[in-house]
Amino acid sequence: MRSLLLMAAAMLSFSATMTFEATEANAAVCARGVYRAGCAGARGAVVVRKPAVICRTVWVNGVKVRRCG
Repeated sequence: MRSLLLMAAAMLSFSATMTFEATEANAAVCARGVYRAGCAGARGAVVVRKPAVICRTVWVNGVKVRRCG
């Protein structure tokens, strides 16, 4: 009997939440890729490209070191 009342209370609270919840949803989805990142929302999409990585070789204390950045 107790579990039946608990289930009924859970269903009642769930249905009340669904009744009073706003109908409009403005969600944004973002993804991060290898070459670019982007977000899509209710007003359109935005894509951002990652900057190119420049590597160079320098001498540090007589040792050849490759620095990227």
